[in-house]
Amino acid sequence: MSFKTFLRHVREGFKNVFRNGWMSIASITSIVVSLFVLGVFILLVLNVNAVADKADSQVQINVHLALNTDQKMRETLENEIGSMPEVSKIEFISKEQGLKDFREDMGKDAAELLDGFDTDNNPLPDKLLVEVVEPTTVAFVSEKIEALNKIHPEQPIFKVNYGKGSIETLFKVTRAVRNIGFIFVAGLALMSMFLISNTIRVTILARRKEIGIMKLVGATNYFIRWPFFIEGALIGMIGSLVTSGALYIGYTSLVASVQGDPMLGLELVPFNDIWMQLCGLLVGLGVLIGVWGSTVSIRKFLKV
Repeated sequence: MSFKTFLRHVREGFKNVFRNGWMSIASITSIVVSLFVLGVFILLVLNVNAVADKADSQVQINVHLALNTDQKMRETLENEIGSMPEVSKIEFISKEQGLKDFREDMGKDAAELLDGFDTDNNPLPDKLLVEVVEPTTVAFVSEKIEALNKIHPEQPIFKVNYGKGSIETLFKVTRAVRNIGFIFVAGLALMSMFLISNTIRVTILARRKEIGIMKLVGATNYFIRWPFFIEGALIGMIGSLVTSGALYIGYTSLVASVQGDPMLGLELVPFNDIWMQLCGLLVGLGVLIGVWGSTVSIRKFLKV
C-alpha cells in the first residue's frame, strides 16, 4: 500500500467519525463509561497496593543487646549484620534514646508510668534497628542475626524481635490484596472490551449497505477495511483521552480534599506519579479495542 493510499484511508476514517455523528458518539460514550469504571478501579488497586507496599517497607528487626555489651562488641555486630546481603540499613538506638522515644510514644500516660526512670536508672537495653531489602526475608534474616550468638562467647544479643506471627499475617493479606486486585482489573478489562466492541459492531451493522455497495463496485477487502480500522482507532483514542481527562480532574480533586483533611488520615498516590502509566494503558486499550471491534465486526460483511 502506497503512502498516498494510506493518507486517503486516514482522511476517510476521520470523515466517517464525523459523518456518522450519533453512532460515533454512542461508541465514544461506551468507551468512556467502560474505561472510566476500569480506570477508577485501577486507581483504587494502585492505592491499595501503595498502602500494602508501605506496610511491607516498615517491617523492621529489633536486635536488643545484652546489658553488658560494650561499644567494641556492638560495632562488631553492626559490621557483621550490615555485611549481610539481605540487610539494607542498620541503625543504633541507645537506651537513652529508646527511653526518650518511649516517653514520646506514650504521651501523657508516660508521666506516671515512667516516673523515676532516667539516664542512671534506665531499664531499656541498647538495640540495633535493622531494615531488610526484601520484607519477606525478615524471618530468615532474624535467624541469621540470632545465630551470631553462637560465634561470640559473650552472647551479646539478648533478643531478636520482628513481630513474628503478625508479620506473616501481614504478608498474606497484602499478597491476597494484590492478587484480588489483579483479577478484578483483568475481569473489568475483558468486560470493557466486550461492551465496547459490541457497540462498534452495531455502528458498522448500520452501514452494511455502504459496505455491500463498495464490494459490488469492485473495491478490495483491504480498501474497505482500512478506513474502518482508522475510524475504530480514532473512536478508541478520543474515548480514552476523554476518560483520562475525567479521571485526572476527579482524582486530583479527591487527592486535594483528602490531603486537606488531616482527620481522615489517608495518603493517596499523587496522580503525577502514575498518570503516564495509567493514561498510556487507557489510550492503548481504547485504540486496541476500537481496531479490534472494527476488524471483528466488518469481517462477515466482506463476504458479500
